[in-house]
Amino acid sequence: MSLPASTETNASTETAADATRFTVRAILFDMDGTIVDSTAVVEQVWGEFAARYGLDYADILRTSHGVQARDTVTRYAPAGSDIDALTDELGEMERTRTEGVVALPGAEAFLRALPADAVALVTSADRVLAEIRMKAAGLDMPATAVTAESVTRGKPDPEGYLAAAALLGADPSEVVVFEDAPAGIAAALAAGMRTVVVGDGGGQAADGLARIPDYTAASAAVTLDGDGHPLIEISL
Repeated sequence: MSLPASTETNASTETAADATRFTVRAILFDMDGTIVDSTAVVEQVWGEFAARYGLDYADILRTSHGVQARDTVTRYAPAGSDIDALTDELGEMERTRTEGVVALPGAEAFLRALPADAVALVTSADRVLAEIRMKAAGLDMPATAVTAESVTRGKPDPEGYLAAAALLGADPSEVVVFEDAPAGIAAALAAGMRTVVVGDGGGQAADGLARIPDYTAASAAVTLDGDGHPLIEISL
């Protein structure tokens, strides 16, 4: 099931208007930094980890955003460390700290405007942490969510995004991903999905992609194609 020809976009001929107004069948969201601002907690936890082992805090923040905590622990923990125990410890720290966790401006209204059966969360957090942070931010947890324990390879591998699209019954070409981190952007692009960058990060992976500061100006309208299947018209 593909989009009507009039709604398909050739990346090589995409105009500025195409980048901010388009039609899809499914919408996938990263969580941290994309719809939930958890910066204060994330920086606090990784700061404590870096201080404990005398690690480069700035380098950890630069490389850990958007990837699974276990991958970061494996990369930076001293040789001989118990990776499972350290990952569990950091996870517990993140689960018990919610002060300062808020939704990005406009995120709640935008999510509520979307058909529930066309939305999925794809996050490097585990299910428990995802539910805690979404609740702390005042956001409903989507019925479809691909979390850390749902995949064998975390971002930047496209596995999570491809799995979410399959769960929603959408071809990757019919999907838009909202992301903020280089690893997540790389995963979405590798999955062959239209990608919108949220915020001012993303690094080189975000070059040439549509970008929004938040969801204040975002809106969605649902229409039907000739076969009666829903189409979601997004305006950024």
